[in-house]
Amino acid sequence: MIKLENEFIRAVFSPKGAELQQLISLETNENYLWNGDAKFWGKFSPVLFPIVGGLKDNTYHYDNQEYKLSRHGFARDKEFNLELENKDELLFVLSDSPETLSIYPFKFKLGIRYQLKDSSLICTYEISNTDSKEIFFSIGGHPAFAIKTTTELTYSDYYLQFNNDEVITYHEIENDLISDHTNSLDLTEGKLHLDHELFYNDALVFKTLKSDAISIRNTKNSNKLEFKFTDFPYFGIWAAKDADFVCLEPWCGIADVVGQDQNLERKEGIVKLASNARFTRSWNVTIS
Repeated sequence: MIKLENEFIRAVFSPKGAELQQLISLETNENYLWNGDAKFWGKFSPVLFPIVGGLKDNTYHYDNQEYKLSRHGFARDKEFNLELENKDELLFVLSDSPETLSIYPFKFKLGIRYQLKDSSLICTYEISNTDSKEIFFSIGGHPAFAIKTTTELTYSDYYLQFNNDEVITYHEIENDLISDHTNSLDLTEGKLHLDHELFYNDALVFKTLKSDAISIRNTKNSNKLEFKFTDFPYFGIWAAKDADFVCLEPWCGIADVVGQDQNLERKEGIVKLASNARFTRSWNVTIS
């Protein structure tokens, strides 16, 4: 395990998937990240690359060839190289290999950069096209934040505070694919109160979210976690059934829609990156 630490927080990472696995307040010694209990969900904060969500029949077509990719892609299960390490910054890198090229026919370099700044952790995705042709990909985050419950503090005492939405409209998921069917939730002063039943039918998937910051708060004390994200056109909110966490997921890309024709170049939300070009997106989390 590899860690970053300053006077405010400690963050712990695994080279497998370049995954954030702990985010600890040094003032309270509280871990703000989910504990990875495999009874519910055995991950912490996986990266989603080169797809977000599922493909229809786990299959896509490119250049008259058929390829198979499992849900959320392969990066979260690969060992990354640690290319930079200093007192407040890490850079993990994954590059294409014969194994990846057999299922994803593009040459790439995926960097995941973590930086500490006071009580904030900044995560930046850096994708470089090292191929001679245009590449197609999606990238997204999947951090799971702990919802601490006690005899006096329940899951439903927590709420998500949206900074720029009063009504949120989400797409339902049907057999791991995005349905055209939507539901809307009216927020009171931008608040969505958590309830385990919200996620019994899988994630809430947003295509039209106006907010670029969401805080996790509760009605019993002043503790909060603020999650900021910019230039991610899609967003997911999810928790495993009856588990005490919530995932806040900024995405550049989305699962296949039910009627998807499986052509990668026409896939909704796909990012197209020219040869030798570079693409970056960041999110950050602040604890207080």
